[in-house]
Amino acid sequence: MNDPMQVLARSRALWNRSHLDLRSDEILAQILDRGSTEDWRALYCLMSGGDAAVAADLRHRAHAILYSVPTGRPWFWLAALKSLGEAVDWSRSPLCDPGFADL
Repeated sequence: MNDPMQVLARSRALWNRSHLDLRSDEILAQILDRGSTEDWRALYCLMSGGDAAVAADLRHRAHAILYSVPTGRPWFWLAALKSLGEAVDWSRSPLCDPGFADL
């Protein structure tokens, strides 16, 4: 796999951004919602390793975003977060994008 930050920096999900800044919840939400499979692999990689503090911060913020911003595949991301050790309350429903459709 290429460097995860390089993959995310060229993500088409960031069409309205001049650069990647993963400290921004808006950018993280755009990647969770509109990222490609390659983008999601890169994000998962960042959430699972490298700098433990950065990985934990990304996981916690992604978890919060899934309950505050409608996204296309929130259950997918909750399962991914669970696989990385995050506590997930399966009885609580995340926000789902009502206009999302798998084609």
